[in-house]
Amino acid sequence: MRILIVGAGIAGATLAYWLHRAGHEVTLVERAPKLREGGYLVDFWGAGFDVAERMGIVPELRHRGYVFTEGRVVDRAGRRIASLKPAKIMQSGEKYVSITRSDLASAIYAALGGAAELVLGDTVASLADQGDRVHVVLESGRSDDVDLVVGADGLHSRVRRLAFGPDADYERYLGIVIAAFEIDGYRPRDELVALMHAEVGFQVLRVSLRDDRTLVLFSVRHSGDVPHDRDSQQQLLRAKLAGGGWETRAILDLMPAAASFYFDTVSQIRMPSWTRGRVALVGDAGACPSFLAGQGSALAMVEAYTLAAEIARCPDHRQAFGAYEQRLSRLVLSKQDGALGLGAAFAPANGLQLFVRNAAMKLMGLPGVANLVMGRSFHDAVELPPFTPGRRPPD
Repeated sequence: MRILIVGAGIAGATLAYWLHRAGHEVTLVERAPKLREGGYLVDFWGAGFDVAERMGIVPELRHRGYVFTEGRVVDRAGRRIASLKPAKIMQSGEKYVSITRSDLASAIYAALGGAAELVLGDTVASLADQGDRVHVVLESGRSDDVDLVVGADGLHSRVRRLAFGPDADYERYLGIVIAAFEIDGYRPRDELVALMHAEVGFQVLRVSLRDDRTLVLFSVRHSGDVPHDRDSQQQLLRAKLAGGGWETRAILDLMPAAASFYFDTVSQIRMPSWTRGRVALVGDAGACPSFLAGQGSALAMVEAYTLAAEIARCPDHRQAFGAYEQRLSRLVLSKQDGALGLGAAFAPANGLQLFVRNAAMKLMGLPGVANLVMGRSFHDAVELPPFTPGRRPPD
């Protein structure tokens, strides 16, 4: 089949890899003029790690990624409040790595080896599902007829809007915005330590990366309109974090010089179905669990692999789409529901939430407590389907 994937990030590149393995002709369309850079660091584990193993990219992920030895919570003066040891929570570091979203996407795309056509600086303008095919027109004016269209274009998916309806029908804003950027030459450096400082309304996270770079992640409570241009977004952050302790002011002063700057809402996408006719959604486009869930990237890979495996197995795309949703709907819902109560950990809304957050962090540092509370979340309750390409339908 000829399959168009909109979005060349983690979900799109993973799907392209497995669809190509099944013998399908794949085109990737990416709105950005080049493969994306920047973004925040993600902790990568669970079933997504199993997909990466099947793709043979784990050595590259380890090369690009980090295994942090400590998560340290500090107060306004930089004094240690709590210390978390990831190795004690994970019990084993064999299937765990922290990596930036862009590095994960880049490693996945490299594994594709140029097997799929890549169209940069373009995206879909219209879709017309004609029953036996989908007529697609891109913003550039290019048009084509394909067998399937898959939206892997993230939280603000154009494919979702065109095929399923407006964002307001599916997006659930959780009252927090996030910003991530890198600073060159920042001091102090704390190698392989993730430092976290929270006050009412926000959290600052700082980690040291290779090549004397430092990654900063802000998570900030915000109600009302969300700005779309970089200057306004940074102005919002300066207003929300004014008077913040620890290193907050120094980081804000350096923020305008950051080479890359990522800003977005913390939202979920909840849909009754991720497929319609010959159009499907994967990753954040159809089932975003939100930044709070901590597993969006791994979940995107699981979804992409599962969809490709079912398409490879089933001659009829309707059967494949149905099996894809049946396999994953319960897992996705559990991740989304679990994330709803975590806002206080990333941006406490009031003094009580801040107190409870810090107390919980202290408890998590005690032997056995972190593993008791979090250990189960590192093992996804899903069985990946085998990848066994079956009889292909006629083109």
